[in-house]
Parts: sequence; structure tokens; C-alpha cells
Amino acid sequence: MFYVVSKIAWLLLAPSNVVCLLLVLGAVLLFTRFYRWGRGFVAVGALLLLTFGFTPLGHLLILPLEERFPPPASDAPAPDGIIVLGGSFDTGVTAARGQVALNEAGERLTAFAALASRYPESRLVFSGGSTAMLLEHANEAETARLLLESMGLGEGRLLLEDRSRNTAQNAQYSAELVQASTGERWLLVTSAWHMPRAVGAFRTAGLEVAAYPVDYRTRGWGDLARPFEAVSEGLKRMDIATREWIGLVAYRLTGKTPSLLPAVAK
Repeated sequence: MFYVVSKIAWLLLAPSNVVCLLLVLGAVLLFTRFYRWGRGFVAVGALLLLTFGFTPLGHLLILPLEERFPPPASDAPAPDGIIVLGGSFDTGVTAARGQVALNEAGERLTAFAALASRYPESRLVFSGGSTAMLLEHANEAETARLLLESMGLGEGRLLLEDRSRNTAQNAQYSAELVQASTGERWLLVTSAWHMPRAVGAFRTAGLEVAAYPVDYRTRGWGDLARPFEAVSEGLKRMDIATREWIGLVAYRLTGKTPSLLPAVAK
């Protein structure tokens, strides 16, 4: 139920969708006796479009998430295991075309493969099932198996968690799968902007992980002075950051993370 509600809620709360709805509703009302309301909706929609699309507001929202967990030190000890979260595939295109299609988060998998090569004794886990609600999409774990085995990660070494549909389930099912012993060190690979929610979910599931953030969308705090060059870029950044903050709030309220912004473990 949580998964379905979250999907529906996001359709209504995504900044780009809000802007579109305001402009469309306003345009319709312009031709009715509520035309004054229509002008207001169009004005607000246009203002939000410019604000979200060009100003660094998206950077401001995503930077605290990306900067929360630094990369591990270069001299850190070898991990006992490495977990990478799904979200790197365009599952619709993969299912339709019959070949693996990566999206912007593909760096999760390339980093995972590099870490697997660097630490040949570490256990490997890919966590991700199907996130489709209506349309038929490829299962992420099966797609990951095909890709990672083609990159030289042997079948006997790779564990697949294929039931999860969201981050909380990634954590729950991965913890159940690995049955980590006390004192083991596990690396968690996911997008830097997604790391706070992911770490919080894994802590709630009882598996302490060391963050290995990848897929950065900003260059650092200096981006607060850099506007976007295209409206589409700004809207996309707003959508990603807003969704993650809403997810953090929802996870905190439902007990899926111990704190709104989990900190680096001491």
C-alpha cells in the first residue's frame, strides 16, 4: 500500500507536474466566468516555471543530500561485502528492445563493477525488483545479472535481491539475504543524492553500511551561483531533489529511517 500511495502522491506533487497543471487549469479557466482565477493560475504557473527552470533552487535542494556522506577514504579496509541499489535501468526500453538500457544513474553499476574488481574477496549484492505499477517492465535484478555477468562478475559470486520495489524494501530484503555477522563492513553504492534515505533505511533494517556515493548531479556548493541553461534541466533537478526530500519526510514519519537526515556513523 505504501508503494502505491507514494506513486500516486508523486504524480500530484512533482514540481514539473504542478507547473503544468497550473498552466493548463489557468488556460481553461480563461474561457469561463472564472477568468480572473485563470489569470492567477497562469501567472503563478509561469513564475514557478521560470523559478524552477532557471534559478539554482534545484541545486540548493539537492546539495545538502549529495554532501551528507563523503566518499570513503582511499586507505579504508576492504569491505566484506558490497551492495548496489537498483534504479540504473530504463526497464521499459529494456523490456521492449530486448537489450540492457541504462539511465542517468548508470554510474551505480559501473562503480559497483569497479569495486568488485578492486575487492575480489568481497560478497556482491544487487538489490532491485520491478517498480512497474501498470506497464510490463523488465525485472531489474535479472537485467543486472545479464549485464554484470557479461562484465566478468561470476554467477557464483553475485547475489540478487529481486523482490524490492522501494528503498525500504531494498534495505529489508538485502539485510535478510546477506545475514551479516557482527563487525562485518559493507559498502552501499547508490546515487549521492539518494544516500541519506538509503543509509537510514539500512540502519532501520539492522545493517550498518558505509556509504559509497556516486552519480553526483552537482559540482559542489559553488553551483549555488550557477543558474540552469535550459528550463528542462532546472525542472528535472527540482523533481529529483523534491522527490528525495518528500521521501525522507515520509520515511521518517513511518519509521523507515531513524532520522530525517542520517549522519555518518562515528
